[in-house]
Amino acid sequence: MAGKADHLCVLVHGLWGNPQHLDFLRTSLRDKFTEEKIHVLVTKRNAGSFTYDGIDTGGERVAHEIEERLDELAQSGHAIRKISVIGYSLGGLIARYAIGLLYSKGLFETVTPVNFTTFATPHLGVRTPKRGYFSNAFNVLGARTLSTSGRQMFLIDSFRDTGRPLLSVLADTDSIFIQGLAQFKNRSLYANTINDKTVAYFTAGISQTDPFERIDEFKVNYLDGYEDVVVDPQHPVDAKEPEELPVFRQRLSIGTRAFFRKIPTIAFFIIFVPIGTTLLLSNAAIQSVRSRQRLRLHETGMAGIDVKGYRIPLMITSARQEMEDMYENMNNRQGQDYLGAGEEELASPTQQRAFSFSRQADSANSKADLTATEKSEPQLEFPTLALTEHQFKMIEHLDNVGFKKYPIHIKNVGHTHAAIIRRMDVPRFDEGHIVARHWLDNFEV
Repeated sequence: MAGKADHLCVLVHGLWGNPQHLDFLRTSLRDKFTEEKIHVLVTKRNAGSFTYDGIDTGGERVAHEIEERLDELAQSGHAIRKISVIGYSLGGLIARYAIGLLYSKGLFETVTPVNFTTFATPHLGVRTPKRGYFSNAFNVLGARTLSTSGRQMFLIDSFRDTGRPLLSVLADTDSIFIQGLAQFKNRSLYANTINDKTVAYFTAGISQTDPFERIDEFKVNYLDGYEDVVVDPQHPVDAKEPEELPVFRQRLSIGTRAFFRKIPTIAFFIIFVPIGTTLLLSNAAIQSVRSRQRLRLHETGMAGIDVKGYRIPLMITSARQEMEDMYENMNNRQGQDYLGAGEEELASPTQQRAFSFSRQADSANSKADLTATEKSEPQLEFPTLALTEHQFKMIEHLDNVGFKKYPIHIKNVGHTHAAIIRRMDVPRFDEGHIVARHWLDNFEV
């Protein structure tokens, strides 16, 4: 370990993950910055099925690993003065929890937080923003197959004595988690636009709209130097020139088209439910039992971590806010995928739904310029997703903290959740090189 490096960068893997999943990010970081500039810690205590144990438990483990490494470095004569934290998938949520714990213990008074970045992290949870029967079935089944972590990500948990989901508390303005996150000089996120079957764009991008849902109908705009992968966050898409549709497509009604789009989902439930559910639930039951056993050891301190040191007050003013609001039974009834007429007031006020065709208004980064342009330029407007009230509040609070949000348009592979960090060293994930290059070009040492 080099004596001059005073910056520790922590990498946190995702659900079912292991440290090897972050090999590409680690080597890319090391290639960009030598050991004379930065130390790298890839956390390992949440590997495999240990990620079932909950975001809070995982966060305590990561906080403990960081403190251990800082102690090791100090004993070796390496004074760490700066810290960066990078989270992939569920690891981004675990990292946010750990950051709150470290902040509450006073670490950031002596160590300066510099970069916080997430890749394909479900900041708003993984509950699908749909109201139909099949979406409800997915939410019910998914929340019960991942033990504690599943309930937290599907927003059906009640975190300790708050009476609210953990993710809601994690984004509370008055919580240690938001206060700790706000200490970082740079905050950024990368969200897949398409083909991420694990984490949808809206939750990874902290967005109440999805400009990429009907991507074939639009032209995607990219950042200069990162073409065909990193999308321009200020001006993500443009309208395409209208095309003459074949006669048979012109005759299809909107309802008929919607039915055909649902065929793959219907087929999935017809085929998967009778065959795969038994195996899935059996494995989930086994993992839930094992997870409960690990949690008992964790709570009693027999897992090697003194959890009492992390169980500080959460410092939220609205600790017992209501959970039985209008979205309580949203997924139990048929409906549309977006907010209906008269519901727009529920949406977050921090985000706009329309994008001007003109780049000039966006590059000016001024509300006055945008307003002036809106009068003369056509607009692309996207409907607001039917999120829960908790999710809309999360968007508002996280937007107020501030993130640089980068949509990632990976097209050459159908498994973009793995490709965004090049989880495996295979040619089909090569677009991940451009993502890493953009991340490191904006990484402050």
